[in-house]
Amino acid sequence: MTVSFSRALVMLGLLGFLSLYGCSSERVLISKQAAVPVGVDMTGFWQLRGKSGAPNVDADEPFIIQSGSRRAQRARRNRDSSGISAQVFLVFGEALKISQTDFGLFISYDRSVVEEYTFGENREISIGPIEALRVSGWEEGSFVVETLDDSGFTLFETWRLHDDNSILVRDVRVSKGETDRYAHQEIFDRK
Repeated sequence: MTVSFSRALVMLGLLGFLSLYGCSSERVLISKQAAVPVGVDMTGFWQLRGKSGAPNVDADEPFIIQSGSRRAQRARRNRDSSGISAQVFLVFGEALKISQTDFGLFISYDRSVVEEYTFGENREISIGPIEALRVSGWEEGSFVVETLDDSGFTLFETWRLHDDNSILVRDVRVSKGETDRYAHQEIFDRK
């Protein structure tokens, strides 16, 4: 009888642990590779194909996209917030200058905003009161940045070279769980 009581106590403890773990588990971002793939160098000046670096977004879209300086973007977002704080970390531009080192990537958007990414980073980032988790690094020749905000939205950015490194493709996606809320692709030509 003590064996079955002990077994029941262990099972009860295990069930309690699993329910507690399930309720308190937060989504974590998986670190990316820090080593730059052989032959991949995004350094250079890039020009967006098309009219504008900021895509047109339907009024029903739950994600607000703006171009311009980061200060102007924040001011517009404060007036018309969609509840997705990860959008504060998204910048668009028509002319890019990218500098790549062995340890990081620096992207200048229209000579006004510079984003700095460290290969293999996994850390908390902030702009004013907005905080998020970020990982960045390499996956199969693509540079990947994932930013997770406190409401569970993840901003995915992927940068990759094509056509003998003369074309740069940027894919942007915003998801919550398994559901994509927004997707956009930009193509840049080397100047």
